[in-house]
Amino acid sequence: MASRVASGLLRHRAGATLGLLRSYTYVRSYSSQLSALIPATSQCSNLTRKRCYLPNPSLYQVWSRSFASDNGDKFEAVVPFMGESVTDGTLANFLKKPGDRVEADEPIAQIETDKVTIDVASPEAGVIEKLIVSEGDTVTPGTKVAIISKSAQPAETHVAPSEEATPKESSPPKVEEKPKVEEKAPKVEPPKMQAPKPTAPSKTSPSEPQLPPKERERRVPMPRLRKRIANRLKDSQNTFAMLTTFNEVDMTNLMKLRSDYKDEFVKKHGVKLGLMSCFVKAAVSALQNQPIVNAVIDGDDIIYRDYVDVSVAVGTSKGLVVPVIRDVDTMNFADIEKGINNLAKKATEGALSIDDMAGGTFTISNGGVYGSLISTPIINPPQSAILGMHSIVQRPVVVNGDILARPMMYLALTYDHRLIDGREAVFFLRRIKDVVEDPRRLLLDI
Repeated sequence: MASRVASGLLRHRAGATLGLLRSYTYVRSYSSQLSALIPATSQCSNLTRKRCYLPNPSLYQVWSRSFASDNGDKFEAVVPFMGESVTDGTLANFLKKPGDRVEADEPIAQIETDKVTIDVASPEAGVIEKLIVSEGDTVTPGTKVAIISKSAQPAETHVAPSEEATPKESSPPKVEEKPKVEEKAPKVEPPKMQAPKPTAPSKTSPSEPQLPPKERERRVPMPRLRKRIANRLKDSQNTFAMLTTFNEVDMTNLMKLRSDYKDEFVKKHGVKLGLMSCFVKAAVSALQNQPIVNAVIDGDDIIYRDYVDVSVAVGTSKGLVVPVIRDVDTMNFADIEKGINNLAKKATEGALSIDDMAGGTFTISNGGVYGSLISTPIINPPQSAILGMHSIVQRPVVVNGDILARPMMYLALTYDHRLIDGREAVFFLRRIKDVVEDPRRLLLDI
């Protein structure tokens, strides 16, 4: 009998040990899969992953549910992973308030970082029970933002009665305040007798400037994106030996090409043929002819890039952003137009990711869409040059001895004179001028 009990215990322990080993193997495999998906620097390693997916290779969105009640009723909404180079952000505003009903993955708050605006989504459908942080607070990945309850009821029905009760209760005091105001009225008359006071400002006005009252001024905190833009522009000004060279281009042939083939282009590619794709292709040709413009200084070395990633400056309501079109040297006109339209749409909707703005070897800024006639753009670090496009204006020019009205555009190239000499900069801009004025050069590679 004792031997049977002992053998049974041994079999039980062996089965338990085998189960633990299998469980450990599963956990280790699951952990390794998570480690492969989420970098170690994400600061989310201590949280339990609820959902992890990759919309694109480098944009991670991680929701976490750190705790739940015994019946699984309450869940936490936390700050998601914001990118490799982003460690914190500012909670800009809440899209929902306590008592509001939210669905799973519905944004409830927005976090403003140095580069993009990121949404904090609800992990489950339910009602927001309370908000843990406040607007303007600095948050990091994994910070608890709100608690969502699945069983709570929306507070919309309770708001109306409270709002109706407050005016009724506040109406009687208003009647009592009226006679008090009438009694105080005669007491104000003695100060009115002090008429010499208006003469004092008139005496000081010649010697002291009349400043507007403080009540007409507003002081608001600077958004993180605007701070980042300000710091980068100032760093660019302090670092680079910036010099700008100008030229003008006759847009007649390019505009005619666009007019002749715009309908066929849309019919085949499903996107309109714009001027930006032509300038991008011209810039690629110029960068290949003058590779020093595509290079960058790194300490005591010069890094030559054998690829072309063009950054396109886009103005939004929150500030200037510069998303990147990658490997444009391998694209045709249709691919470039689709890439520009996609990035412009994401910038307008505030959906740009960190990956969309990382890198870039050369920048194109089109101030002509706002009516700018001429400007001197500032280099986007760590690049070495930037091309500025401007508005197209009919101007008189001499063509074969005749004075004709032609659609002209001024071009500006700002470059780092530490790396790029004036000769290379002028040749670069001349190449863009030649290609835009005669697009057939792109076909013949001349």
